[in-house]
Amino acid sequence: MFTGAITALVTPFKDGRVDEEAFKKLIEEQIAKGIKGIVPCGTTGESATLTYEEHNRVIEIAIDTASGRVPVIAGTGSNSTAETLMLTRHAEKAGANAALLITPYYNKPTQQGLYEHYKKIASESGIPIILYNVPGRTGVNMLPETVARLSEIKNIAGIKEATGDMNQVSAVIEFSRKGFCVLSGDDFTTLGLLALGGHGVISVTSNLAPADVSGMVKSFLAGDLAGARRLHYKLQPLNRAMFTETNPIPVKTALSFLGMVSEEFRLPLVKMAEANKAKLLSVMKAYGLAVAEAF
Repeated sequence: MFTGAITALVTPFKDGRVDEEAFKKLIEEQIAKGIKGIVPCGTTGESATLTYEEHNRVIEIAIDTASGRVPVIAGTGSNSTAETLMLTRHAEKAGANAALLITPYYNKPTQQGLYEHYKKIASESGIPIILYNVPGRTGVNMLPETVARLSEIKNIAGIKEATGDMNQVSAVIEFSRKGFCVLSGDDFTTLGLLALGGHGVISVTSNLAPADVSGMVKSFLAGDLAGARRLHYKLQPLNRAMFTETNPIPVKTALSFLGMVSEEFRLPLVKMAEANKAKLLSVMKAYGLAVAEAF
């Protein structure tokens, strides 16, 4: 079972290459601030523009740096089942604790196609698998009935649910096997998902505010609803700011304001519009984040 606040890490770049030292520092900061797990090479990690060698290397760095202190859930999904299996096997061999597999994008498989995709990966690898449903990016919604079927497969451990639809989340929890792990994939919906019986969040905002995101989930799980609600509303301006442009443009820009990474992306992603940068900076300062003096 994967519970609590888990961070979907950015992948820092410097002069066109993965900035390994900045990445290691990010992981150390996350662990020090109470995060319960890390996800390298997810959507926030710009996995779509990493080469296979870079992808594998980023996962290896995350595993080595975490050194067993928190689980590493490696992003290994693709729109090709064969490619997904290749990346998942590497993560398993490298020592990842689980693999996060996005629904195949662009080719828009049917519900049966989704089932067969995940079934094949699960049957040909031994690592726990976390399904990842984000139809806003992939063009296909994995329905609760399909998730329920997949939940019966032994090493399919849970799902990152990023539809933003609490009715769908409720159905996933209702229909799936007991103990199936349901994690929020949208920072906005984490508290609501927890109230329905979910187990935590794979968060973008926790790149910036790991202690507060972790604290919100911990408070709820400890029965402190008032404390969890207080942190939810504190985090909401930051949550909104993270999606003023396509993720991970805002979060990476924000981390550059904190002096933690370079403001560098890979095409087709580009730097944030200046007007949006100014709004982001204002939100960060109001939140109390330690923005570098240059900004």
